[in-house]
Amino acid sequence: MPKLAIEGLKVTYGPIVGTDGVALEVDAGEIVALVGSNGAGKSSTLKAVLGMVSYAEGAIRLDGADLKGLRPSQVVRRGVGYSPEGRRVFPQLSVHDNLKVGAIARPAAELPARLARIYDYFPRLKERAAQRAGSLSGGEQQMLAIGRALMSKPTVLMLDEPSLGLAPVIVERIGEILTEIQASEGLAVLLAEQNAGWALSLARRAVILELGKVSQTGHAARLLDDPAVRTAYLGI
Repeated sequence: MPKLAIEGLKVTYGPIVGTDGVALEVDAGEIVALVGSNGAGKSSTLKAVLGMVSYAEGAIRLDGADLKGLRPSQVVRRGVGYSPEGRRVFPQLSVHDNLKVGAIARPAAELPARLARIYDYFPRLKERAAQRAGSLSGGEQQMLAIGRALMSKPTVLMLDEPSLGLAPVIVERIGEILTEIQASEGLAVLLAEQNAGWALSLARRAVILELGKVSQTGHAARLLDDPAVRTAYLGI
């Protein structure tokens, strides 16, 4: 049984179709890339999983249990972590307090150990624990957004455009950290990205969206070598 399964997902915003029949699965211990250009339906898919948008058709299951109708807080408590597009840190709060917000659904006794784990993954955040989040660099804010999502001890981690606006060297480092986190915690990771080359290099499997529909799916390495994918998304 997949950790996360999405079947025939249709999200609409009035007359605008966000996703149309999207289907994918993510197993524990793997990264699945959800690749597409801006407006392809990546964010709509992730937000539907989290309960941030409703969907007209389809099903979303976590460990076989239907998530339809649950509030985002309930979905988080069931094991889904989410790092949104644009990072969305709380700029006036310290790094430490931003991370504490991510653990609001966890028992207080778990907080010290979880904070220590996140600081192990992101030593730079530990160095800046007392600093306001709004004063961090873009790369540091992205690390904070991922760390905050991990504070809830998720079994599924969803990342929306984590490379957006970052320098290539920072993107590479975040990729290394994501691989480390996924391997050490056995997470199912759903990585939504426009940066196809980077996402496909990290993932085991991939789903490519075009105008809300799945256009291709398969092993990430195969898709990375596909001439059509390389032309459309890598400019090669």
